[in-house]
Amino acid sequence: MQTHWQIQAPLTADADEALVKFPPVLRQLLFNRGYATDAAARAFLKAAPAHDMSPWKLKDMEIAISRILQAIESKEKIVIYGDYDVDGVTSSALLVQLLRAYDVDVDVYIPNRFSEGYGLNKDALAQLAKDDVNLVITVDCGIRSLDEVEHARGLGLDLIVTDHHHPGEILPNALAVVNPKQDGDIYPEKMLAGVGIAYKIAEAVLEKKPTNNLTPEHLLDLVALGTVADLAPLEGENHALVRKGLRAMKNAQRQGLVSLAAVSGVNIKEVNAMNIGFSLGPRLNAAGRLDSALRAYELLVENDFMRTGEMAQALEMQNQERQKITREMQEVSETIALATDKDALLLFAASPDFNPGVVGLAASRLADRHYRPAIVGHVDEETTVCSCRSISEFHITDALDQCADLLVRHGGHAAAAGFTIRNENVGEFLRRMKEIAAEKLAGVDLGPVLVADMELALESLSFEMLEHLNYLEPTGYGNPRPVFVSRNLRVKSSRTVGKDQTHLKLTVTDGNATLDAIAFRLGHLKADLPPKIDLLYTFEVNEWNGRKSLQLNVKDIKF
Repeated sequence: MQTHWQIQAPLTADADEALVKFPPVLRQLLFNRGYATDAAARAFLKAAPAHDMSPWKLKDMEIAISRILQAIESKEKIVIYGDYDVDGVTSSALLVQLLRAYDVDVDVYIPNRFSEGYGLNKDALAQLAKDDVNLVITVDCGIRSLDEVEHARGLGLDLIVTDHHHPGEILPNALAVVNPKQDGDIYPEKMLAGVGIAYKIAEAVLEKKPTNNLTPEHLLDLVALGTVADLAPLEGENHALVRKGLRAMKNAQRQGLVSLAAVSGVNIKEVNAMNIGFSLGPRLNAAGRLDSALRAYELLVENDFMRTGEMAQALEMQNQERQKITREMQEVSETIALATDKDALLLFAASPDFNPGVVGLAASRLADRHYRPAIVGHVDEETTVCSCRSISEFHITDALDQCADLLVRHGGHAAAAGFTIRNENVGEFLRRMKEIAAEKLAGVDLGPVLVADMELALESLSFEMLEHLNYLEPTGYGNPRPVFVSRNLRVKSSRTVGKDQTHLKLTVTDGNATLDAIAFRLGHLKADLPPKIDLLYTFEVNEWNGRKSLQLNVKDIKF
């Protein structure tokens, strides 16, 4: 697939003057991220959001906190109803930890992906009512569960919905709805993850009713974990919360995370956002994808190091199984999706044999590989449950909204969504979705655009420069790691490495400096490499046998 490199425009003379106190490369990086004044740049580097972060600005927060405090005072039975991904699991653990600090009778309910599906369901709510639960607080779900919330009211349950997904035209008729994306909400940060909203609840409760058992800072490690794993943009308030949360994680205050880091090969004292995204998050997600997310939740609330060690090892085994299933499903879904039209603008594959816990990962691989919106689903007797992943040019949830009359339920974001559809409606749904894709993507040159911050000579790269790059952390979605381009590099040596020889190891020079490079999943290019190449890469330290060296982490090669 043809990739397109886009190099950011050079910073303006005014910005160069305004940022003169920063090193030259850092000036360009700050400018690229929208910080063109000294004050704005310093606020970003200090991770200080430009707005008041008071939780009371969130709509319905007063109502929600009043009801929670009443439940605490009256010793009522409370259930936190979460989702089965990392955002939902961390949100659940956060509010349970909060309420246990007040010695409240609180439990968690996380639905089983396979038998219950996403979000609130009527049978679970009925059972909670039978168990004499008084108050249910949803986290990371519920904003589109109109019928289920009405059912809960009929059962006598008080329901507080906290969610970060886009609301539909009608809000659920809950006691309170806390979601910054709802109409009329004045809270400035609209892109909090579900765990970020749970944290705002905790901040408000602790402000009204302080306790010696807990402070908001004790919860920030969970906020960092859920925010990064859910791909919430790492800018604004999220940037601040994740930076503080990573600091809390490095203190090794949560035994479950210490054990999880150990089996993941991550040094908890040096943990960063990339470790969460590629190591810790996937292992926690594996529980909900293959079995029950309760395993991941229990790891996060357990303090005994023997038990957390066993739990973390079980998650490691599940994650290995998840990887195997994902590879196999990707191959089959690709065959199905391209069987009738290799140039399709929207890819679709569904099968009774697909594991419903992994369809999202398979859709993600399809979208990445072919740069098309992709839908992968598991077919049951009456319905098909699908996950969607999309590209920047196609808002997948908006497209699903246009087909809402055909769907049992749906929801999500611009780049990712999920839905359930009755099998008899799949044909009409695909016809409509393909029409929408044809309209939205007409004339679009569909190839991934790889954005680089600037071109650099290899001799510009140094350990000192890496220290400057670290000022931008945490980096990730919404605040990408700095990406550079170096051109006309001579290949001094090349070899394939890794399992199945899928990766490419290079040594390159521009005549003034020579550096090693690793290109993951680009081993297939080895046979055709010419003497000189252009590289697009991130810049990092490679540590091997106690020796640290500079290394290019190659994202793309052109020749």
